[in-house]
Amino acid sequence: MEDWLSTIPRFTRTWFVGTIALSLLGRFQLINVYWLVLDADRLFNGFQLWRPVTALLYYPTSMHFLFNLYFLYNYSLRLETGMFAQRPADYLFMLLFSWTCSVIVALLAGFPLLMDVMVLVVIYVWCQLNKDTIVTFWFGLQFKAMYLPWVILIFNVVIVHSGLMELVGILIGHLYFFLMFKYPEDFGGRKLLQTPQFLYYYFPTVGGAARFGNAPVAPRDGGGVGTRGAFRGQGHTLG
Repeated sequence: MEDWLSTIPRFTRTWFVGTIALSLLGRFQLINVYWLVLDADRLFNGFQLWRPVTALLYYPTSMHFLFNLYFLYNYSLRLETGMFAQRPADYLFMLLFSWTCSVIVALLAGFPLLMDVMVLVVIYVWCQLNKDTIVTFWFGLQFKAMYLPWVILIFNVVIVHSGLMELVGILIGHLYFFLMFKYPEDFGGRKLLQTPQFLYYYFPTVGGAARFGNAPVAPRDGGGVGTRGAFRGQGHTLG
């Protein structure tokens, strides 16, 4: 287990292990889960500043929790070892930006937990960076990765009768992708979203990485994808 964990990049490993640890502590009632969820009154009036963090890491154990763990591990690892392989500060900034947006929306909408939203953000960003990769759905149905977040959303609406948090995750993921990639490159606008310099100080870019901000060409191996047991199989790149 230690050898396997050592192969996972740092931010994915921290998020993955923290989620398992805090969720199991809540599952076996070793900690009161009420202290872990996002509560605006306790956050602002009680100065319980840990709640935005624990609301991301804690999730009630269930089959949906296991699928979320799969998504978290699979797509966060792909981003951190793919597009952000030599740019740990940029990946951390993506997570921090998405988490901040998630906390704001959750406080306004009354969401107690953030895992669903953040997992969809990671999936959406990966799918936009690998939009032409073909993924396989039930019964061999294939489509481009760019449609995967919407398929997950529709699946949740139809089967679970819920999709609001998935929609929020898609919107936040789109906001990050648009500000970081689309607006500067496709519309010739100013780069409105940039990684703070102090993050580069603590997590310097490795080697001679190219300038960040250009969406890459989709990799040849898309890997398997899934949602609630619905997706299986290996991906294939178009053309």
